[in-house]
Amino acid sequence: MASLGALAVIAYPEIDPILVEIGPLAIRWYSLAYIAGLLFGWWYIRRRAARPDAPMSPAHMDDLLTWAIIGVIAGGRLGYVLFYNLPAYIEEPLAIFRLWDGGMSFHGGALGVVLAIILFCRKHKLDLMRVADLVAIVSPIGLLTGRIANFINGELWGRPTDVPWAMVFPADPLGLPRHPSQLYEAFGEGLVLFLILQLLYHKTPLAKRAPGVIAGVFFLGYGLARILVEFVREPDAHLGLTAGISRGQMLSVPLFLFAAWLISVGIRRARAKD
Repeated sequence: MASLGALAVIAYPEIDPILVEIGPLAIRWYSLAYIAGLLFGWWYIRRRAARPDAPMSPAHMDDLLTWAIIGVIAGGRLGYVLFYNLPAYIEEPLAIFRLWDGGMSFHGGALGVVLAIILFCRKHKLDLMRVADLVAIVSPIGLLTGRIANFINGELWGRPTDVPWAMVFPADPLGLPRHPSQLYEAFGEGLVLFLILQLLYHKTPLAKRAPGVIAGVFFLGYGLARILVEFVREPDAHLGLTAGISRGQMLSVPLFLFAAWLISVGIRRARAKD
């Protein structure tokens, strides 16, 4: 334990954000988080796709990976530009393409992937809702690795607190003990949501009888976890709070409407089978 005045804090485990650096080439944990999430999704879905009752074939999954990568990167970056820092990018438009400087939005990335899946399913004439459910059950792993990468980078920390597990992040100019909110999000959006979706997909008939419900639960679970953690996460300095609400909380509210629509589609399909 380290101490700050009369307050005890857990020492932040400083880890170099760059895993390997060879000349001008630097492999960062943040990049590896995206790669790990996408590769896990590809591996997991490909295994499921090999089954006779799968909504798509392994070859489809190989193609979908490319669509998903484009959706995540393009949507995530444009979402950050539009939702979080538009004035700065209007002044310097070319900065939009400097992905190595950071700046990605889950909400933009999610929209990008949703559009990619819709176009992909139309192209291959696949059942959109069944494919959406399958993609949903692996998505929390990408969120888990991404939040751990945020923690390693020492960014997106929480608000000041006196909880026993508070940490002082090296980049914090105030040097205050803060909530390790990145780990809260990794736990809620990542691990807990992953386990819930696995249970629903493998232990209930929802995937077969009510396709769309599991995808709806994913967006519902993410929105709830994000809104709750944002109460202890430090808001972006250039945005602050609006009527006590953060930008992340505002962007998460529409997810509940989208989740409700997905769940209603699944319920209607289940009733049509009865």
